[in-house]
Amino acid sequence: MLIFEFKLYGKKTQYQAIDEAIRTVQFIRNKCLRYWQDNRGIGQKAIYAYSTVLRKDFSFVGKLNSMACQASAERTWSSISRFYDNCRKQVKGNIGYPKYQKRCHSVEYKTSGWKLSDKRKKITFTDKNGIGTLKMKGTRDLNYFSLDQIKRVRIVRRADGYYVQFCIKEDIRCIKPKELEPTKHCVGIDVGLKYFYVDSDNNQVQIPQYYRKSEKRLNRLNRRKSKKFRKEVKRQSNNYLKARNRYARKHLRVSRQRRAFALETALGVIQSADLIAYEDLKVKNMVKNRHLAKSINDAAWSLFRHWLEYFGYKYGKVTVAVPPHNTSQNCANCGQKVQKSLSTRTHVCSCGYVDCRDRNAAINILKLGLRTAGHAGTTILEIGNASGEETSILVGSDLLRQVSS
Repeated sequence: MLIFEFKLYGKKTQYQAIDEAIRTVQFIRNKCLRYWQDNRGIGQKAIYAYSTVLRKDFSFVGKLNSMACQASAERTWSSISRFYDNCRKQVKGNIGYPKYQKRCHSVEYKTSGWKLSDKRKKITFTDKNGIGTLKMKGTRDLNYFSLDQIKRVRIVRRADGYYVQFCIKEDIRCIKPKELEPTKHCVGIDVGLKYFYVDSDNNQVQIPQYYRKSEKRLNRLNRRKSKKFRKEVKRQSNNYLKARNRYARKHLRVSRQRRAFALETALGVIQSADLIAYEDLKVKNMVKNRHLAKSINDAAWSLFRHWLEYFGYKYGKVTVAVPPHNTSQNCANCGQKVQKSLSTRTHVCSCGYVDCRDRNAAINILKLGLRTAGHAGTTILEIGNASGEETSILVGSDLLRQVSS
């Protein structure tokens, strides 16, 4: 599946209609969740049927497209089924009990409720919500695809405006990219907090630390926003709303900088090697460390891995995820375990091997990756998720049971 995004331009009344549609979607989701709580044991069909009942009971729900209402009910059932799966698997800690949605930022249409112009530069929403025709601006060309391939259309509200996303049924490898010449080279990557990553060739990439650099400005904007907040009033002033929007736009800029860096770095790695091995890190567990959480989130390891696997699938390169256990402690020369703390940046072994801690780990990761790729016949399984990514190879697990990150 491909996701194409365009910026929407319209009138103020049209933006207000989009906001109303988003509030309606939030209302449907919360009502469906309440219906499930009051009638335990009901299934997916009952949730979908209840969304139809809501269209008859509430006039503002009836204005929204029927498939958009159904898509909102799907979101509710998705959270319920995830909760059931966690209970079945006996997941420890937070098992993800469905919660009421306090903030909603999107409304999703399926195959009806919208219509593209002939040149596909404008989109018209045909339900009774009053959104109307909006201009689209972006770098993608929708004329390449047929209308039957567009399975979902989603309007997303962000701090800097409104966007429309098209979910297109197409294999990313069918769109012929520029062919990459085989490099006949393999590389192991060790991500960290001193350097973004160090590979087995001793190439080092610095962490840009976009959040750290913007933290002073963010704190100042947050203070200005807080000073304008009034507890005693129901509706906040326009000055508060403007200050909140400035604060949100700054956060949005930081997240986009981080995303662009991860994308560019991952593409460079894919272009430089035929096999890339990296650690299968559980970042969700690692950020529980309150001393390192901010630095780990700012480094964006998960985002880097996401793009690494995406480009690996697109260009036919092998990406291998290996267990991180003892990759930093074991000696890359003799295999002996050498205990060292995070502050120790140099690996010194009794066999006489001395190297940078991160490069030593990268070499160990590469060895594990080559061992795994050899057992798998250097074949990547083409099991994709919604974004069209393939499954990375994990050491010591059944390849047929693996899913992408």
